[in-house]
Amino acid sequence: MSWWVLTHVDVEGPALIGTIMAERGIEYTVAAVGSGDSLPTADAVTGLIVMGGPMDAWGDVAHPHVRTERELIAECLRRNIPVLGVCLGAQLLAASQGCAVYRGPVAELGAGEVTATDAGVSLFGADSVSVVHWHTDTFDLPAGAVLLASSNLYRNQAFRFGSGLGLQFHVELTPAEQTMLDAHMPAGTAPNAQVLGRVAEGGRRILGTFFDEAS
Repeated sequence: MSWWVLTHVDVEGPALIGTIMAERGIEYTVAAVGSGDSLPTADAVTGLIVMGGPMDAWGDVAHPHVRTERELIAECLRRNIPVLGVCLGAQLLAASQGCAVYRGPVAELGAGEVTATDAGVSLFGADSVSVVHWHTDTFDLPAGAVLLASSNLYRNQAFRFGSGLGLQFHVELTPAEQTMLDAHMPAGTAPNAQVLGRVAEGGRRILGTFFDEAS
């Protein structure tokens, strides 16, 4: 058994998440499901990280792997296995409980900030945190989920559900990812290295808390 990281596009790897896992001696396996890698069964999973991507969380026809991802996430949650969903991963976490995922009123792109709810302050370590937004979809929360953060444009930015943590935004990005963001985000939306430094600083706190709680 090991931790597993599910990726959907080559450019969106674990980044700071992988760095923190290595620092903590957490072994993990990457499954590039967007490129056809097979998913593990829940029996093989100690913890699950589900990264971002451009596909629809309910887009089973175009991307059949999202159905098996939803099923795996749901089974991990039933077994109280830690799950971290980032961007599309957060949408899949919600969808694994049957929740709707749908196009929002406006794309949320680039450097931004989310505000913690009272329940979210302990995770974020502050009332607000710098993040990178890179999404057009949003989702409904599962019944019983705890909302942790919102932005001015989207209410459901972070939530807990059982052993799962969903982050609609990115805090795993560091200055090392700036070239990738410049190449792949819409023109003029990629944050600069200074912003990414702030994002990574907050990301270390958030991700560290997640792994502390998962251990």
